[in-house]
Amino acid sequence: MQQKIIILDFGSQTTQLIGRRVRELDTFCEILPYNKFPHDDPSVIGVILSGSPYSVYDPEAFKVDLSAIRGRLPILGICYGAQYMAQTNGGKVEPAGSREYGRAHLTEFDHENPLFKGFDEQSQVWMSHGDTITAIPENFRCIASTDKVKYAAYQAEEEQLWGVQFHPEVFHSLQGSLLLKNFVVDICGSRQDWSAASFIDTTVAELKQQLGNDRVILGLSGGVDSSVAAVLLHRAIGRNLTCIFVDHGLLRKNEFHNVLHDYECLGLNVIGVDASEKFFKELAGVTEPEQKRKIIGKGFIDVFDAEAQKITDAKWLAQGTIYPDRIESLNITGKVIKSHHNVGGLPEKMNLRLCEPLQWLFKDEVRRVGRQLGMPEHLIARHPFPGPGLAVRILGDITPEKVQILQDADDIFIQGLRNWKVTDKDGGEESLYNKVWQAGAILLPVKSVGVMGDERTYERAVALRAVTSTDAMTADWAHLPYEFLAKVSNDIINHVKGVNRVCYDISSKPPSTIEWE
Repeated sequence: MQQKIIILDFGSQTTQLIGRRVRELDTFCEILPYNKFPHDDPSVIGVILSGSPYSVYDPEAFKVDLSAIRGRLPILGICYGAQYMAQTNGGKVEPAGSREYGRAHLTEFDHENPLFKGFDEQSQVWMSHGDTITAIPENFRCIASTDKVKYAAYQAEEEQLWGVQFHPEVFHSLQGSLLLKNFVVDICGSRQDWSAASFIDTTVAELKQQLGNDRVILGLSGGVDSSVAAVLLHRAIGRNLTCIFVDHGLLRKNEFHNVLHDYECLGLNVIGVDASEKFFKELAGVTEPEQKRKIIGKGFIDVFDAEAQKITDAKWLAQGTIYPDRIESLNITGKVIKSHHNVGGLPEKMNLRLCEPLQWLFKDEVRRVGRQLGMPEHLIARHPFPGPGLAVRILGDITPEKVQILQDADDIFIQGLRNWKVTDKDGGEESLYNKVWQAGAILLPVKSVGVMGDERTYERAVALRAVTSTDAMTADWAHLPYEFLAKVSNDIINHVKGVNRVCYDISSKPPSTIEWE
């Protein structure tokens, strides 16, 4: 039986990060809304309560009865989770004198407590809360403090129940991963048998049983998620999988032919559809970003549907949906929402059942599975690319001429990132491309004066965008070497006809977004 940790989500922005940290411990976990605990699931070995945007004393705060879990399973409350368990058991939570946010150090902690096994003195942690626990219940004891927070952590007497007011899941809690390991492995007893190899073996067996001899259709995007899903399905059902790869004319330079070649080398049964003329016609004169997205989304579905209808005996639609696409998160009204373009599928008239072989994986796990499947690294390590493609990187209306200019500039930028080597922490060499989460060029709706040779020019400006991130929820602009930026700028201006100025975007997310539209 596959063991699992349940993370009850009270609406925190870092809940998915908790999940990723648990998965890094080779332990399966499932994130569920705070009030959806699976009481009849014998595979659960422990429970983590997340943070929340609410205060525990807020009338709208999320509340749950933990009595059926306590004493049966180990529980770890983080931030709101810790404050909620303290307050509901007779403790006291009050507004802090000032918001406790940022780095802090555990000035005192119980070295003998299993939660802090192996901790260094003065361990750095990350605080992010406006309330604080001012009194703990009678049967609880304090096991850690900082200079400003007396009850930084506690444990219930003679019970496997802990609470911490800091966030062990974030990078700035330097021994946060150790704390989670102490809880998940030592306290909950994880066998740490969740791995890419075990996932492939289990999933291929399940797919064979689920699909039998049925035909399956999958829409390929060229991205890592749909590519890994296709290879996994191919391993399970072989030629019974038909992949459809639609070119809307807004892919990167030569991407349609290059990726199609990669898929064919992997042995996939792929139908490539060049629908660029249709998309350019429907996008003509459109400048509003959301309208662009809707036109491209509907057009993709129409093209995919037309091709899929030709496969008359297909019974399943496969998608590269991954776990973050599916996780039910909570907004401040308490309503359950799902917000991702991969969730939902194609029109009902297709009458196909849905198959999502990657539905339990985070992005980094998808890449590990791809490598375990033997897929080429350039497919696995590809940067994320927006579904509407270059349409959201061309500000203003879309024309074939603008797309070609942007494709040429973008290709110089991306190839430059791949070719420029930097020294990694171990003294080896690594390409700038692998140091960046996402990169691309943006064609601006302005022209500027320039001089080339003895002639005055009045041509387009291109902005370059490169960011570092772990999950795209937040991102910082990549601090690329000046020498690299100078070379790329020079190469673009010299080789891309119609461009005489290159800028570099140094905006972070938030307040900016990664894409410009």
